[in-house]
Amino acid sequence: MCKKIFIAATGQNCGKTTTSLSLLHLARQKYQRVGFIKPFGPKLTRYKGRDIDVDAALMAQVYGMDEDLDQMSPVVVHSQTTRKVLEGQVDPAELQERVCQAVAELEKKCDFLIIEGAGHSGVGSVVGLNNAAMAKRLAAPVLMVAEGGVGSAIDAIHLNLALFREAGAEVRLIMPNKLVRSKREVSLHYLNLAFKESGIKIIGGFNYSPILANPTLRYLSELLKIKLSADPQQASRIVHHVQLGAASTQRVVDLLLDSTLVVVTSSRDEVLVMLATLYHLPEFKTKIAGLLISGVAPLADIVQRVLDDAQIPYLRSTQTSAEVYTRIMEDVAKIGADDQQKIALVQQLAASEIDFEAIDALF
Repeated sequence: MCKKIFIAATGQNCGKTTTSLSLLHLARQKYQRVGFIKPFGPKLTRYKGRDIDVDAALMAQVYGMDEDLDQMSPVVVHSQTTRKVLEGQVDPAELQERVCQAVAELEKKCDFLIIEGAGHSGVGSVVGLNNAAMAKRLAAPVLMVAEGGVGSAIDAIHLNLALFREAGAEVRLIMPNKLVRSKREVSLHYLNLAFKESGIKIIGGFNYSPILANPTLRYLSELLKIKLSADPQQASRIVHHVQLGAASTQRVVDLLLDSTLVVVTSSRDEVLVMLATLYHLPEFKTKIAGLLISGVAPLADIVQRVLDDAQIPYLRSTQTSAEVYTRIMEDVAKIGADDQQKIALVQQLAASEIDFEAIDALF
């Protein structure tokens, strides 16, 4: 019999994908046949000739699940999907049946199956595939990932629990994630007190990690849809700080922190040349992750030559510095299949920070 866990969350970017990656890694050490499915895929990518959800593509690449691709992402959202459902051109019942068939096929193949929801509990409602409804329909008990903290976490959990209760789905476990290491035990203590009468267990997830939370240069290139000039190793560099290079040249240099992406307008020749020159020095190579050169003004030929000679990684955007800076700061980086450092860290931390045996026993 296949053991199923539905991974839900109180909101986007709580850590569902990281949780799925870690549970799959740990489950493969205990179970012979482990599977994954993203029933409703709101983020489309092209992989192996198929339109599938980005998380399904990630799991397939990391864990060699290509043979199950047809079942791993049964419903993906195209540009007109929502409108077609609302206009009656697409029947939600047909989409639900497609998900059920995919899960049934995976249950035949697997001893342990991760079913990952999308966003918060209500995501997918427009096409009849919200997390709560799908967990009930698939008879899959729920692990709900929440943000760390106490008060705000409890509020968000109760809000999402209401929809699961309405659907008749069973939430067995709440996993607070991105916990502050120094406050981990205190946070878990109060969350256990808050839900002690509910019968729902509390088990801590990952502690907050800048490496997992922060983006790579490659990710920013994909996020902003702009070209990255960098070699593969540079593209995988994790950006820990983003600085607007609007101050004087010396002040920009003085403000550099570890692995900083400096956003500089294309007309600031002196800043660009100075940073490219400093990139040759080991002590500054650790501080400068790269440049994001913004603005419509073309780079001067001599500046371009200096950048190329320094082999400093850079992104080029015609948007303003304020626009690209705001876009980056509003985003939360997702893990991609090329983020080998992050994936390795997730798998390493899973053994010490995730109590898989306790989770497995609950399901």
